[in-house]
Amino acid sequence: MSEHHINVIAVVGACVPERRAYAARLAERDRAMLLSAAHLAVAIDPIRETIALAPWAGSGTSVVVELPADIRATEIIGAFSSEPDDLRLTRVVCVVDASHLLTDLMRDDYVRARGSALHVARSELLVTQVEFASHIVLVNWEALSTPDLSTLMALANHLAPRARLSLQQAGDSLDGRAASIAGGATHAIKEGQDGAGWIALLNSEFDPHMTDPRVSGFRYTHERPLHPGRLQQVLDQRIEPGEFGTVARSAGFCRLATRPATVASWDHVGRVISFEPLGSGVGVDAELLAIGQDLAFIGIDVDRDGLGAALDEAALTDAEFEAGPEAWLALPDPFPEWATADDAHE
Repeated sequence: MSEHHINVIAVVGACVPERRAYAARLAERDRAMLLSAAHLAVAIDPIRETIALAPWAGSGTSVVVELPADIRATEIIGAFSSEPDDLRLTRVVCVVDASHLLTDLMRDDYVRARGSALHVARSELLVTQVEFASHIVLVNWEALSTPDLSTLMALANHLAPRARLSLQQAGDSLDGRAASIAGGATHAIKEGQDGAGWIALLNSEFDPHMTDPRVSGFRYTHERPLHPGRLQQVLDQRIEPGEFGTVARSAGFCRLATRPATVASWDHVGRVISFEPLGSGVGVDAELLAIGQDLAFIGIDVDRDGLGAALDEAALTDAEFEAGPEAWLALPDPFPEWATADDAHE
C-alpha cells in the first residue's frame, strides 16, 4: 500500500452516460486513477472492491470512483468512515440530468438490492444520492427555460441544502464554474452526515441558499397516531395525484394507530412510500402515546395548508382516540406487516 494519503471522489447518479462522462473528465483533469462503474458492477460488493483497489493509485493522490446506480450514498459514506485516515472519501458528486430529474423522482419501479432478495425503488436510490452528495452537478439543463431551471435548482438545493450546486455545460472540460466541483478542501466525509433537507427541516436548521417561489419545504407535526385506512386514502387518492402540488420528498417519523407501541420511519419519494419500524416501547403508556408524527415535506407548488389539513384528517378523531389502544387494533390497516428487531431476535 502507498504511504501517502489517497483521496477518493465518488461519482454517483441515475443517468449512466452523463455520470460516466463526468467521472472520466474529472479523472483526466486531476490525473487520478479512474474506477468505472462498468468494472465495479461485476463485483459482489462494489464499495468493498473500491476500497481494495483505491490504495493502488500509484504515484497519484486521488481516485475517482464511478459507482453503479444501485449503490446508496449512505453505504458509501458509512463504508469509508471506518477506513484508516490514509484512505479518505473527500467528495460525493451526484450527476443529475436536469431534463428529467422530476421524471426520475416520480418513477415507481424497483430494482433488486445488490446481494439481497429485497427490492428498492429507483427513485429512493436517486434521492439519497442527491441528499447525501457534497456536490450536485446539473447536466443537460440548456434546453430548460430560465424559470424552469430556477425551480429545478431550488428543488435540488432544498433536497440537499448543504451541497454545492453547479451547472455543467455540454463539452465542458471542468474549467470555470465546474472546476469548483473538482477543487476545494479535501476533508473526509464522515458517517452520519446530516446534509439531507428533510433532516435539516426536522432539526429546525433548514436554510437553503437557492430559493424559488414554486419550491418549498416545511415541517408537519401531530400528536395523535394515524388511522392507517384514512392515511392510505390520503396518500393514494390525494397526494399522489397531485391535489396538493408535487410532493417530491417527505420523510420523518410516524405512528400508526394499529401498531401503537412502534415508532416508524416515513420514507417517501414521488410515488413511492415505505414505513419501517424503528423501535417499540415496553408498554402503551401516556408518554408513548404522546409521540405522533414529525414529518418534513419538500416539493413544487405545494399547498401546505391543504396538505396539513388532509393529514390532520388521517389522525385519530376524538372518539377514536378516547376508545384506547385496544380498540385501535381493530381499525383497517392496509399496510404490510413489520418484522421488528424483537421478532428477529426471537
